[in-house]
Formats: sequence, structure tokens, C-alpha cells
Amino acid sequence: MSNVITGKPLPTIPWEDKPKGCRDAVWRYSGNPILDWNPIPRAARIFNSAVVPCEGKFVGVFRADQRNSRATLFFGRSEDALQWQIGPDPIDWVDENGRPNPTSFSYDPRLVKLEDAYYITWCDDMHGPSIGLGRTTDFKAFIRMPNPLMPYNRNGVLFPRKIGGRYLMLSRPSDGGHTPFG
Repeated sequence: MSNVITGKPLPTIPWEDKPKGCRDAVWRYSGNPILDWNPIPRAARIFNSAVVPCEGKFVGVFRADQRNSRATLFFGRSEDALQWQIGPDPIDWVDENGRPNPTSFSYDPRLVKLEDAYYITWCDDMHGPSIGLGRTTDFKAFIRMPNPLMPYNRNGVLFPRKIGGRYLMLSRPSDGGHTPFG
């Protein structure tokens, strides 16, 4: 199987056939949860992962709720997309000049490769729900970029290729909380 966008072969992506009698279009993996409670010393829970194939393996950015309940992004690697090695510390964001540029709150990450870099979007808190944006080329240095949209916006998703010569992002207009509008 090859990637429609790049034409390059995809790594072995884990797949489980539909359970007998299941009528749903999508079903849960029988081995869930892939990451259990307290998976690393600094996180009580890890969920809402953003995983992509990378050099025949897998990389991911994960929302990890630390023991103080702060939602933060952590980086992880996997050979098979089922067994993960999550880093012990949150992603250490820096600005374009290498100075610390931490987030205040980070959740619901998305990850996509555009040209020679991987771009990460997440729900941020910039005077209200907003979209954070960062990039990495090596998954060692993570550069936090200016927020692409002002509050109130959430769940930004970058398209993996240009459309009409431009990169595009979908977002979800929001309000200040988890209400019917948000």
C-alpha cells in the first residue's frame, strides 16, 4: 500500500478486522487502551494522540494530563504504533531564536508533514480557546510559531498538501467554554 499524497510505501500500519457481528463503520481495537493509566511518571493519563508514519516507524504528539491536571503535549516513538515510548517530559517549546516559549495549556494535537517539516496544531489558551502552531524537523527541537488564528477558535487541522497553491487549515470557531456553540 502506498501513500496517496507522496506515492511512497507506508509502514506496516496495525489493522484489526471488523469483529464478528459488528455493524458499525468504525470499531474499537480489541487491545484498547493502547496507553494505560499513569504511563509515565509525569502523566496520569495520555490520550488524543496525533500519530504519523516516519522513516518506516511512527511518531506521535500526545495530550498528557499531568498529575496536577494540566494538559500538556508530550512526544513519543513507536516501531509498530501499538507499543509506545513516551518522553518523560513535556515538549520543550522554543521560539524562532531558540528562547523558551512554553504553552499555558495544550490539548487535542494534530500532526502533519508539510515539505521537510512536521507541523503540530493544538488547542491553546491565548486569552481564550485558540489554536497553537509549532514545527519540528527532527522531533528534538520544537519551534512554537505565532498562533494562526485569534480566539475563539479550536481544533485546527492543516491539510497535508497545497490546494490552489496554498496550505489551508480548518478550524472550529468556538466560544469561551464547552457550550453548545463551543
